[in-house]
Amino acid sequence: MINHEHNSQNSQTSIIERTTDYTPPKTWRSWFIGRPLSTADASHQTIGKAVGLAVFASDALSSTAYATQEILVILAAAGTIAFGIVVPISIAIVILLAIVTISYEQTIHAYPDGGGAYIVARDNLGEFPALIAGASLLTDYILTVSVSIASGVAQITSAFPALHDYRVVLSVVFIMFVMLMNLRGVKESGTAFAIPTYFFVVLMFTAVGTGIFKLFVTGTLGTVIDPPELLAHGVSTITPFLILHAFASGTTALTGVEAISNGITAFKEPRSKNAGITLVWMSLILGSLFLGISYLTKNIGAVPSESETVISQLARTIFAGRGTLYLMLIGATTVILIMAANTAFADFPRLGALVAKDGFLPRQLTYRGSRLVYSRGIVALAFIASLLLVIFNASVTRLIPLYAIGVFLSFTLSQGGMALRWYKIGKLKPDEEKVERGSTLRFVKDWPVKMIVNGFGAVCTAVVMMVFAITKFHDGAWVVLILIPALVAIFWMIHRHYNNLAKKLSLDNFGVIPPHAMRHRVIMPVSGVHQGTLAALRYARMLSDDVTAVHVVIEPADAEKVRAKWETWGEGVRMVLLDSPYRLFVEPILGYISDIAKERQPGETITIVVPEFVSENRLSGTLHTNTANILREQLKNQHGIVITNVPYHVHEEGVE
Repeated sequence: MINHEHNSQNSQTSIIERTTDYTPPKTWRSWFIGRPLSTADASHQTIGKAVGLAVFASDALSSTAYATQEILVILAAAGTIAFGIVVPISIAIVILLAIVTISYEQTIHAYPDGGGAYIVARDNLGEFPALIAGASLLTDYILTVSVSIASGVAQITSAFPALHDYRVVLSVVFIMFVMLMNLRGVKESGTAFAIPTYFFVVLMFTAVGTGIFKLFVTGTLGTVIDPPELLAHGVSTITPFLILHAFASGTTALTGVEAISNGITAFKEPRSKNAGITLVWMSLILGSLFLGISYLTKNIGAVPSESETVISQLARTIFAGRGTLYLMLIGATTVILIMAANTAFADFPRLGALVAKDGFLPRQLTYRGSRLVYSRGIVALAFIASLLLVIFNASVTRLIPLYAIGVFLSFTLSQGGMALRWYKIGKLKPDEEKVERGSTLRFVKDWPVKMIVNGFGAVCTAVVMMVFAITKFHDGAWVVLILIPALVAIFWMIHRHYNNLAKKLSLDNFGVIPPHAMRHRVIMPVSGVHQGTLAALRYARMLSDDVTAVHVVIEPADAEKVRAKWETWGEGVRMVLLDSPYRLFVEPILGYISDIAKERQPGETITIVVPEFVSENRLSGTLHTNTANILREQLKNQHGIVITNVPYHVHEEGVE
């Protein structure tokens, strides 16, 4: 150990810096989440592009498993004839994906420290829009976990219908598994999930490629054998509202595109470059798979159903039955959907920590756990998402309407903020710099082009958000439209609490340190007279000459024994016997302390010294009333009263 002592020139205050060689011991937690990591290990926990794609793109890539189905669910209202427009709708969604990708690529390079929509909106639009973006994204991450896990379980129940009744239990088990993996750290969870991600991508491209080959070259693709029954919805015509409704459902394919911009700090240097390349990879894979699945789905006559997913129908048609390739694809789809939750687990705690650092969420979310991840945010996400799955009975169709409003609201705020940022950059001189909280502004020649790209992106996502809100309102989107303002209100309440507390504790206008109290009165509750009591009495007399022992008389015979012993061992300290006809212990003491506190003089401090028995064994500890804790809980809210516990230990023979 090394000590460094620095003496300030202006005062005699000593500041001592001390290093420690302590390492946390191995516990049962180490077995589950790994050995604790030092802060110095943070730089070694970053990830490259290949693992980054698995960690941050699994959410977006997994949406190929249900986006086409969600379009068909809406089009089914006009019957199977409407399924023909699934391809034009998918093309429109891929164009929107390209716009959003280009916009977020610019965001990644402008904000290399991450934070995505929240930081962009905070620096360019102000606190209130930033909180809306933060609330939208946090809501989206919770729903990402719920929807992706529920969708993954739906793939399992499509292949094994007997498990349909156990989908809620299976969903919660999978959430707990992903939570546990993320508590182990970003690098470990990313490496563990990289192989399944690429397995899914290869198998899905194999399926789509095989389907297109059979369709165009051999002409033997055919249609779905024994498709699920199409439930009639009672609408017979294709209306503009129906098309917009289907488009809004399909835009769930874009959820997760912003994930990389939120998690740039997880990437190896050069962070922005690696994150930007990963974003482009993700969008190319997502766009091509989504278009391929939609095109093939139309040609084979797949039918949207809760009992069998569109991916399952597509796979058994392409691979001619439920053989090995079919089961491999369903397995890979299930895994990628469950891993999509991993994206939310990577981003939710980071965003929560940023919002908490600004004082809008509990400060505890800023603390990193033993594995250098924001473990409290991870646990909170798992709990809330599990609760949602139980409430909605793990139904993808019931959860989807809640899903994409928050995403597109955050897209809009992020792109709008970026457009304003480029406008501010255009006002700078060529050699001028302007430092903001989240980034540094420097003049660039092509700022008008960048501003137009982000501005156009903001308009597009705003239109989609409005379409989604209107078309999905009755399906449950109204819940999100209430939830986001409610979250923003909670943020402000938390912020106001922290601000008020900071003002009251501030030293700015404190002046000089007040003089020491002129008078110190000590009150010591006594249940019996023994060695522990006398140890507490000795400590009390070190604090002050004004000590009063207090005994509550519950049984008069016991009180006489205490009186007799105190007269022998009490060292002349006065004792007050409090009568308690209703055999209450705490209330009479609290009443006595309250009376003393009312009569105290200015500058007088009252200290309650409580003898506390500490058992060497937890089991035997339950046999004793913990009066010290009860009194502390009751008294800690009273002003000007200090509670001090004086523990006494007794070696218990035969107990290890």
